[in-house]
Amino acid sequence: MDASLTPSPQTNGTGATCAAVLVAAPASGQGKTTVAAALARLHARQGRRVRAFKCGPDFLDPHWLAQATGAPVHSLDLWMTGEADCRARLREAAACCDLLIVEGVMGLFDGTPSAADLAGRFGLPVLAVIDAHAMAGTFGALAFGLQNFRPGLPWAGVLANRVGSERHAGMLQEALRDPSQWLGALPRDAGFTLPERHLGLVGANELGDAMARLDAVADVLAATPLGRMQPAQLPQVCFEAAGTEAGSEAGTAGATPRLLAGRTIAIARDAAFSFIYPANLDVLTSLGARLSFFSPLAGDGLPACDAVWLPGGYPELHAGTLAGCVVLRDALAAHVAAGRPVWAECGGMMALFDELATHDAAQVHRLWGLLPGRVTMQKRLAGLGPQQLALGNHVLRGHTFHYSLCDTPLVPAGRTARPGATQPVGARGGEALYVHGPVRASYFHAWFASSLEATARLFGATPIELESHAPAE
Repeated sequence: MDASLTPSPQTNGTGATCAAVLVAAPASGQGKTTVAAALARLHARQGRRVRAFKCGPDFLDPHWLAQATGAPVHSLDLWMTGEADCRARLREAAACCDLLIVEGVMGLFDGTPSAADLAGRFGLPVLAVIDAHAMAGTFGALAFGLQNFRPGLPWAGVLANRVGSERHAGMLQEALRDPSQWLGALPRDAGFTLPERHLGLVGANELGDAMARLDAVADVLAATPLGRMQPAQLPQVCFEAAGTEAGSEAGTAGATPRLLAGRTIAIARDAAFSFIYPANLDVLTSLGARLSFFSPLAGDGLPACDAVWLPGGYPELHAGTLAGCVVLRDALAAHVAAGRPVWAECGGMMALFDELATHDAAQVHRLWGLLPGRVTMQKRLAGLGPQQLALGNHVLRGHTFHYSLCDTPLVPAGRTARPGATQPVGARGGEALYVHGPVRASYFHAWFASSLEATARLFGATPIELESHAPAE
């Protein structure tokens, strides 16, 4: 592509301007990820610089967005990551890319904070994706409601998904009060559907044809009004630098304290332990830690290290293989016997229990036995939502999302609390934090940047301390 035809981002002192949209929907399952990833792929393969973000806590959708853009995908959440972090990441991306895409979470107005809150805070025009497979005129009412439910919400237009025919698309377009809002339609075709399982989309890195899937949708999107738009024809947004607007949370923090200097953290990373925020790795590095990755599924042993992080993922899908990791199991036991810390998060914690059972107990796998008890898979969600965890006087923000429950004689050393709540230790509600020797384990997924001190404590820089209750904020 002729570089002269590719618009360059513009900066004006503290702000950076580029084409930007927030891809949202009236509910989950409408095709947000498909459209966001296809739009990113369409422009990236034309030689443009594209960056994508995911609104809210999510490990799975970012896999597809990263596949489409070839760049790390960070989370934006006004509570978990904070406004200042969101602002800084958006401004940094806008300063070096031609198109910025943010994928929303659930329905446009669902959750606190919602995708609409993010759009309103940063002026991100909403591109609404609506599954129209069983509607006609109601499509117009739904589009009008999404656009006007919150006055002043930035708006880009609407795209119909899973459309039956050209005639069907015409009916949908005619239903709109403002014809200029029509950005096109994607046909109802199973080949355009990204595969799912109980926690959400299957990761792009697990499929050999992931890029072919994205290209197939991008080819169809290219024929729509949205796909024919050049970045200069898309909404242009100016992202201000942190601290330049009234009421900004911008911090004046200095250099990151090197609380983990000289320490090596071994991190499990493969299809069984894949729920890792890139920003969390950045935090550990900035704290001075050396990161050493290993794959239990590939038969890797435990690298020489001072601490271990077992992230979340899908141990239930690989329980048989994990049960056979005898050398790694014994190495972890020796690591713990030597008093070296382990932070086990959700799926990582599941792998440490004695047993993991299917929801009907038809299969029971002997796992690594560093925590007493059994984890049993459930047919329904057992935990979901934003959470915070107090360690001493410091609070980690994060979330929980799991389909299993654990039965253990261990008494929780503490519990997480929901945002804005005060949760006594040991009370019902919140996710349990288990402290068993140097093992710290919970269903809680931590956002490390929310507390550098608490993060350092998880990996043993200082002894772990627990408050009698979690602070409200």
